[in-house]
Amino acid sequence: MAQVLVVGGHGPGISDATARRFAREGFVPALIARNGERVQAAAAAMGGGARGFACDLGDPEAVARTIAAIRAELGPIRALHWAAYSSVAGNLLTAPLAELRQQIDVSTVGLVAAVQASLTDLEAARGSVLVAGGGLSTYDPGVDTMAVNWGAMGLAVGKAAQHKVTGLLAAALAPRGVYVADIVVGGAVKGTAFDRGQATLEASDIAERFWALHTTRSARTVFFG
Repeated sequence: MAQVLVVGGHGPGISDATARRFAREGFVPALIARNGERVQAAAAAMGGGARGFACDLGDPEAVARTIAAIRAELGPIRALHWAAYSSVAGNLLTAPLAELRQQIDVSTVGLVAAVQASLTDLEAARGSVLVAGGGLSTYDPGVDTMAVNWGAMGLAVGKAAQHKVTGLLAAALAPRGVYVADIVVGGAVKGTAFDRGQATLEASDIAERFWALHTTRSARTVFFG
């Protein structure tokens, strides 16, 4: 039976590189993103049996339905990689409050929904939950000023909440044999929306670290960059 990797929030950077890294080890990637045409094209280009699924990852009911569809089509889930994020609510002084709610829904509520929907499989396989975090989650005055200047206040809130949720999931699931960790990426990744021509980080290097975490289960949080 295939080993299935669910990729929540597939895009051209870390998530794509991570899916490809796991695919080289025999995993079948199930790519999830809001744009159905785009994610299905990405799955076709990836090959190796990859499948694309359209889903609003901020809608927990839709996440649960999508996880059920993946299980029915591909089989039990052994690993979950969460890379979903939203760029809304850039200025907390003026943003509609619904945008801030959307940030939390995508970064944390969707993640928890995916874990809950996959939990039986993850426990049976002693699987892993691997989260792509961001440096804006750091509690530091300089980072906070940077988030304000970049118009990324909502993203900072979402990533900070996600980091805490990841730690809580790690503590709750460790006794049940499920490994949970995040990589806090402290810089821009080449080829992503955050690349303004000065990015220095390679998505493939971060993907390699995710694979190492999955196989060694050696840390709860890794700071990269």
